Amino acid sequence: MAPRVSGPARHERPAIDEAALAAARDADRVLAAVQAAGDARWSTFLAQLPDRLRDAPIDELPGVARRCRAAFGPKDSIREIVPAELTEPFLASLDRLLRALARRDVGA
Repeated sequence: MAPRVSGPARHERPAIDEAALAAARDADRVLAAVQAAGDARWSTFLAQLPDRLRDAPIDELPGVARRCRAAFGPKDSIREIVPAELTEPFLASLDRLLRALARRDVGA
């Protein structure tokens, strides 16, 4: 039996679900670029994140988004491997997701 998830289902919060799915598509593109570059460390770091963005319950999405955002560190960044035309849309979609989640938290 699957564990019960507290809170609303993702389809009940379409703005959050759409933002998470957009971030997942961007994550897929960044992951493909990292894999094409042959960078095992970033491939391992990003491997599960697109699926987590697609499938995680709303309550888990803030942690998943922050984990993705951690790839853009000041000293160690995915930007060193992947071109800006892929990283910047991913970063923007993560920020949109985090803002949507913050609006939900404020409205609660």
